[in-house]
Formats: sequence, structure tokens, C-alpha cells
Amino acid sequence: MDFQQVLEDIHSQLKTTPYKGVVASYIPELAKVDINRFGIHLRMLTGEQYAVGDYDIPFSIQSISKVLSLTLALKYVGNELWKRMDVEPSGDPFNFLSLLELERGIPRNPFINAGALVVSDVLVSHLKNPKEDFLAFVRELADDETICFNPSVAASEKETGFRNAAATNLLKSFRNIHNNVDEVLDFYFHLCSIEMSCKQLSKTFFKFANSGMNIKGKPFMTPSQAKRVNAIMLTCGFYDEAGEFAFEVGLPGKSGVGGGIVAVHPGKYCIAAWAPGLNVKGNSLLGMQALEQFTTKTGLSIF
Repeated sequence: MDFQQVLEDIHSQLKTTPYKGVVASYIPELAKVDINRFGIHLRMLTGEQYAVGDYDIPFSIQSISKVLSLTLALKYVGNELWKRMDVEPSGDPFNFLSLLELERGIPRNPFINAGALVVSDVLVSHLKNPKEDFLAFVRELADDETICFNPSVAASEKETGFRNAAATNLLKSFRNIHNNVDEVLDFYFHLCSIEMSCKQLSKTFFKFANSGMNIKGKPFMTPSQAKRVNAIMLTCGFYDEAGEFAFEVGLPGKSGVGGGIVAVHPGKYCIAAWAPGLNVKGNSLLGMQALEQFTTKTGLSIF
């Protein structure tokens, strides 16, 4: 199959779409991004790469980082983590608070904000220098020393992160945050500010298609853990639109309000798309359509 031609056809068709969604203006730094940016990068487990558009331009990965923080937390606490959160879809927006109150401080899954804050708390407890150590972990995972936080985005997150502060304090009231609230929030905001391109994302998430081993063949999690994280990505990776993504695209994946989406087909490939305009659910409008077209045209979904 000519994967390059498939990507070029998808990109050519979608880039002229009149309505491209809305950028995430509630984080001021993200509102500055050009809504016309659009790129896709495909990385096969056999080594071939295919790309089109703005695939090599870094952007804020936002909630995509939650998968990476979960990976590292599992290294330290393993299945003990699931005593502090569940693995069920929330059916509610990623920053919803009432469900957390109703369920006595146990987040539905690690990819809603409350769950990611608990994961952040775990890492603050186990890392000597949390931000520096986490960034070093991501760089090793991606085999790329150029990956960095964006301090302007982190500051913008902090200035507007009132609901995240509320969620962390609510979790603290239920004794599901063990560290200082401000320290956990600062770490979480920096996670969200990590910048990568589509090309870097497909390399970073390679291990989820490769039984836990990164692009260099180094194991970062067990095959069992990789299977379970893929399952959570399939059921919980797209806020309250996870069912729609599974239905239309048929891949485990994770989105972020920076407009990025990364998805994997275990044993075959990893694909990343970026288009900053979001739909009403907070997922990349063109990114969702691009990946739906890709699995439809190639027949390469997990179903």
C-alpha cells in the first residue's frame, strides 16, 4: 500500500475545509497558535516513516502527556495505583468536578484531569527532582534530547488553572493527594506544557505499539502494562468522545487541547496528527477526521 499517497490525499482534502474548529483560547498561550497548521506522521514498526504537512513543528501536547506520566507512575507503584483511581470512562468533560465529589475523591480514570493530578502526586512523591526527572524520562523514551517544557505555556496554565486547583484541593480533602497542593499543580502544569512535533510523538508512543519497548528496543513497561494502557487509551483517551473515536477510528489513542492526537495499532504502527482547531468536545477537528479516513482507507484499525 502507498501510505505516503494516502496521507497526501487526506491532507489535501482536509486542509481546505472551511471550518477548522476553534483553538483552545481558555489557555491564552494556546490561543496564539495558527489554526491553519496541519500535519500527520506515520511510523511503522518495521521502520518506514511517512509524513505530510506540518509534521515537524513542535506544539503543546497538553493531555497527551498524561499517558507518559501514567507510564512512569506504574514503574514506581504498579497496580497499587488502581487503589487511588478507576479505569472507567467518565462520560463527562475532562475537568468535571461533581463526579469526583460523588465518588469520594476517586477519579474515574487517569486521563481526566483529576486522575492525572493523582498520577502527578505519585510522581512528586517518588522523583527527587520531579520536573527535571520526568523530562529526562520522556527524552529517554523518545530517544530525543531536544524535547522541552514551554515555560510560557506552563505559566499560562497556572494563571488560568482554577478548576485544576479546585480539583486538587478536593482530592486533598479526600486524602487522595499526599503532597503540597501547589507543588502537585506546578508539576502537572509543566507536564501539559511539553512540546513535541507529530514526528516526535509517533516516536515517543512507539512503545505502545511495540509491547512496551521504545524505538531503541529498550523496555519501558511490561507487555501486560502496555496492553492495559492501550485499553485505557481506547476507552478513555478522548475526554467524553472516546466512544466516538473508537467507533470512527478504531485505535487506542490520546488527544490534547493543543490539537494533537496520537494513536497506535499494536504490532503495526503509530500515527500522530496535529491541527489546533478543536471540536466541541475538545478534540482536534481535522485530526479526528484524518485518522478516521486513514483507518478507513487502509483498513488498519484494531477491529
